[in-house]
Amino acid sequence: MINDGPIVVIDDDEDDHEIMQLAVKDLGIVNKLIFFTRAADAFEYLQTTRDKPLVIFSDVNLPQQSGVEFKRKIDDEPYLREKSIPFIFFSTFIDRRTVDIAYKELTIQGYFRKSSSFQEYKETIKLVIDYWCVCQHPNSFT
Repeated sequence: MINDGPIVVIDDDEDDHEIMQLAVKDLGIVNKLIFFTRAADAFEYLQTTRDKPLVIFSDVNLPQQSGVEFKRKIDDEPYLREKSIPFIFFSTFIDRRTVDIAYKELTIQGYFRKSSSFQEYKETIKLVIDYWCVCQHPNSFT
């Protein structure tokens, strides 16, 4: 089964947007990429869009509202929680405390390190996208 919903990326680093675009293109992934630099803008999009995003990739360190605060806000919003959009932290920042919070207090589906190696970066993106394209979850049904 193929999910053609957009891939939502929240990252304040424009260079990371370009790297994600290159990785997705190299992998032959045809899903539209929708980029946000601020969590508040992504939250507004998620509340108003009719799109059914395949997955959300969010950095942990974001300006004004961290990725953790952003995910907590999604979890606290019944409408967005019910949308069941897979949520992945994809960040260079990894520490035990944040990982614990992500898995024990939030409803995330993964926490991955952004590799400095483009090949490893692409492999991680491929792994996540392949998984969510075949995984059965509430958005698998039309």
